[in-house]
Amino acid sequence: MSEVSEGTGGANAAVVESAIPKEELARLTDDIISALKTVYDPEIPADIYELGLIYKIDIEDNREVKIDMTLTAPGCPVAGEMPGWVENAVSTVEGISGVEVAMVFDPPWTPERMSEEAQVAVGWY
Repeated sequence: MSEVSEGTGGANAAVVESAIPKEELARLTDDIISALKTVYDPEIPADIYELGLIYKIDIEDNREVKIDMTLTAPGCPVAGEMPGWVENAVSTVEGISGVEVAMVFDPPWTPERMSEEAQVAVGWY
């Protein structure tokens, strides 16, 4: 299994050993992140990855992807839809066997989790 834990926009990433070859794992990770960057929070003009809404990406040895994500607020109007958007986007990555998205609220999201790119997009930088 490989695990990428997300800090602010990908900072603080940690990778655990995997049965998947390093080159393939790097490609899968890049492709998954690219797919995540196609999903936007409808209330904020930035993608969910740069917003820091993705807490963890696990790539299992069987190539199943498990994602822990959060929302900017628990009462977000798209709370019921966004995990499906994430699953659909990541499902397009070649070489994965499936996607499971879990919604977590601990720790709660804060604006400090946003990357500089997202801060610029929302006019906070």
